[in-house]
Amino acid sequence: MSLARIEQNGSTLIIVNSNAARRGALSPELYATVLEACERAKDPSVRAIIFASEGGFFCSGGDLNTMRARSDLSLEERREKVQDLHDVVSAIRNAPVPVIAAVEGGAAGAGLSLAVACDMIVASKGAKFTASYVKAGVVPDGGLTSSLARMLPRQMVTEMCLLARSVTAERLAELGVVNLVTDDALGEAQALADAFAKGPRKAQGIIKGLVSSGYESSEQDQLEAEREAMIRAVVDTEAQIGIAAFLDKKTPKYP
Repeated sequence: MSLARIEQNGSTLIIVNSNAARRGALSPELYATVLEACERAKDPSVRAIIFASEGGFFCSGGDLNTMRARSDLSLEERREKVQDLHDVVSAIRNAPVPVIAAVEGGAAGAGLSLAVACDMIVASKGAKFTASYVKAGVVPDGGLTSSLARMLPRQMVTEMCLLARSVTAERLAELGVVNLVTDDALGEAQALADAFAKGPRKAQGIIKGLVSSGYESSEQDQLEAEREAMIRAVVDTEAQIGIAAFLDKKTPKYP
């Protein structure tokens, strides 16, 4: 039985983490599936990616039995294993379309790293988010400390990472990390994906990149990046459609 797969719903690709027996633990199949979905998203017909799961839990992170076996590997081999996760995180961040995490139950360890790497998070009511690494005597990876530092105060990130205290979806929604708390995470994520599908695909991709770089670039560098993006966007077909529709008080219909 496959531990991950891609489903397609109209213009949306849905990554399904189907490792329910291990609460959605990481697997090579999941890595490959995420990479494949992000590659397929280069097709103009794809407008969004949803990262979801089966079994009621988004992802519990690394399989501890697998992690224990890594003690037999060389330093370089261990480095390669972690890099595999980091390649997946980079693929999500660099995907040409928005990636929405539909979190049922919760996300822990590297599962949390994957969730916060996505552009938006829709979570089920009561879902818990846990930086659980320290419980196993290990440290965060998958860009977790970087992501949390962008999103939350230092004191809260310290508490999450050093004490592995869970934070509810409701609390993270109050802090702006989770976009929506709902009874139907996948359904609401699909509604967001459908909204993206009605917008200008190329402009959305550029905006996604600008938002990402805005956390890392100086103000001057970001001003220059926005300038260069705008002078190209304003003459694009999408802008012609959008501006004309706005002036005519009509709803734009993008290709």
